[in-house]
Amino acid sequence: QVLLVESGGGLVQAGGSLRLSCAASGRTFSNSVMGWFRQAPGKEREFVAHISWGGGITYYADSVKGRFTVSRDNAKNTVYLQMNSLKPEDTAVYYCAADPTYYRGKGYYREGTYGYWGQGTQVTVSS
Repeated sequence: QVLLVESGGGLVQAGGSLRLSCAASGRTFSNSVMGWFRQAPGKEREFVAHISWGGGITYYADSVKGRFTVSRDNAKNTVYLQMNSLKPEDTAVYYCAADPTYYRGKGYYREGTYGYWGQGTQVTVSS
């Protein structure tokens, strides 16, 4: 069994905050780089954030820089996405993803980089 489970989505007013969690099964995923992506209705899935296996390196899409923070707790096999100052355009299904075979140049922003995906959690931001 390989499983990633997101939680923490919901409905929030513009300017509010949510924290998403992604619980991963197995030691393999504790040693994996992790990514967050999102997909709004009628749009392609887009990169949101990436974190290295040790948590010391992070990357963000320009649209969320300064508002979102990705972190991880390897002892709990869990990755988090803290979302502050939410905007209606942040409304989407959010997915976490894992890659146990990451290497330099593979592309932290590419869907194809990540071999394992969660089921997604809905985030809706009202105005």
